[in-house]
Amino acid sequence: MNAFYNKQGIGDVLLVQLQTATPEKIHTEENGDVTLIKDGSGTIAGFNLFNASQYISAPETGSIDVSEQLVTELQNSLEKNGIDFMLEVDLTPKFVVGFVESMEKHPNADKLNVCQVQVGTEKLQIVCGAPNVEAGQKVVVAKVGAVMPSGMLIKDAELRGIASSGMICSAKELALPDAPEEKGILVLEDDKEIGSAIEVKA
Repeated sequence: MNAFYNKQGIGDVLLVQLQTATPEKIHTEENGDVTLIKDGSGTIAGFNLFNASQYISAPETGSIDVSEQLVTELQNSLEKNGIDFMLEVDLTPKFVVGFVESMEKHPNADKLNVCQVQVGTEKLQIVCGAPNVEAGQKVVVAKVGAVMPSGMLIKDAELRGIASSGMICSAKELALPDAPEEKGILVLEDDKEIGSAIEVKA
């Protein structure tokens, strides 16, 4: 889930995205202060919460950190507006320390590698084009659902026929100060704990 609020720009409205939907196939349904956004199959892809400050405590401007408190307040706002829908939200960190267990050349692309990356409780397959990625490195992984400082949402993807879940990040992509201009992922010190959260400012 991703949430965005900008009172000065769009008014007292909280924009909530639950999943991606094709713009041409979406339709809306209004229920009190909530406008549901549904995809072609009728699945709720997101919603807009009007008069948001009456439901959400001290909303910040910009992309909002998804917390247990926010999910509870949003669930209550849906119920108050007569919407029977249970929010299922993954609250685990979206930027974590990963360990590149193995790497092999992409079968259909010379400059891409297929990496198996341990991120604590799970192993992710990530296609990476960085020239300096190697097995044995500790790296910053943006998991599916992460919002990069650029505003890009990380989604499951398929690159040249190979599934990829997440992104191994460079310092520049993380908007770190003094990030080098040359291409390459950020390699972490070996003492970093695999799966531990990395704070990234949106």
